[in-house]
Amino acid sequence: MLMPSIFGENLFDEMMDFPWEREFFSRRNPLYGKNEKNLMKTDVKETDKSYELDIDLPGFKKEDVNATLENGYLTISASKGMDKDQKDENGRYIRRERYAGSCSRSFYVGDAVTESDIHAKFEDGILKLSVAKKVPEVEQKKGHIAIEG
Repeated sequence: MLMPSIFGENLFDEMMDFPWEREFFSRRNPLYGKNEKNLMKTDVKETDKSYELDIDLPGFKKEDVNATLENGYLTISASKGMDKDQKDENGRYIRRERYAGSCSRSFYVGDAVTESDIHAKFEDGILKLSVAKKVPEVEQKKGHIAIEG
């Protein structure tokens, strides 16, 4: 039997949803359901002086996004909430696909990179990051090398 679908998901998924089946067979992130694999898709481009990252964060606002640098790892996290107490005066909801939740992703950028080496811009649901290339400094020790022979 053909079932109507929206965005690749069965329209009647929740109507035919049994709690025991959901818990046993599915460990989905409630933020995006079956579409969580499309979350935080990232393009990384290398230039002469930096790495350019474009991270898709659809539905998030600038205030919802946070970037931190710790131990050489750049971590991007985003979270949003939903007002579940809001009621629609024109009718009742049949299906609600927007949820509250959070997501994060980490990238190793190296121990030599500092916060001042990273520039970020959020525009049209895309976080654009520029991470300067840094070569870790290696200490040069002068010493005598014994030659056998």
